[in-house]
Amino acid sequence: MTDFKLDAKLRQDAPNKTRNEGFVPAIVYGKGFDNIQIALEKISFMKLFKEAGTSNLIDLVIDGDKNVKTLIHDIQLDPIKSDILHVDFYKVNMKEKIRAEVPLKFVGDSIAVIDKEGSLITSKDSIEVECLPADLIPELEVDISVLDDFEKNIKISDLKLPEGIEIQDDPEEIIAHVEEPRSEQELEDLETEVVGDVSAIEVENKGEEAPAESETGDNKSSGSEAKKE
Repeated sequence: MTDFKLDAKLRQDAPNKTRNEGFVPAIVYGKGFDNIQIALEKISFMKLFKEAGTSNLIDLVIDGDKNVKTLIHDIQLDPIKSDILHVDFYKVNMKEKIRAEVPLKFVGDSIAVIDKEGSLITSKDSIEVECLPADLIPELEVDISVLDDFEKNIKISDLKLPEGIEIQDDPEEIIAHVEEPRSEQELEDLETEVVGDVSAIEVENKGEEAPAESETGDNKSSGSEAKKE
């Protein structure tokens, strides 16, 4: 496992002021550990997160001396700008098992994709595992070369992990398979179905507009009659 280090400083200011100064507000928490409010230099954190993700241990060096082993547990993003608003770090105990998300990396070549023009379908990009912090791996490779026809699939139970790591997800869940290409007739039927749906929507919209025009006309007519009276 790669060692990652990140400098941080104790934070006294409110989150908004911290962000305005170019830092990211964060918190460190853990079992039997007093929460610590910290601030991270934004560019440094973004560079580290790109490499470390949520499945690598990070040594937080707080104010140059306090060293805390952590995992990134949560990142809050601005829904519009996608800027990082807040980060949660979980302090780990190296002697206690933890749960973490390990990214899946699909490798190899599938004959069903290359020679039979199928489409690779994956349902997960990570799995949840439980292990000691020192046993945590940054990613897990999934070899798709076993998918040489459209009947085969890869389940979670097929994944091979190092000793000491236990998968927490459903072992029968399928994470990858190759979908057979559509025939020309299926594509034509699909196109006809889409055109039919669009036409139905247009007719329905026109039908909804008609009463509105009629209703408006009635109102105008009533108004004219009222004036005549």
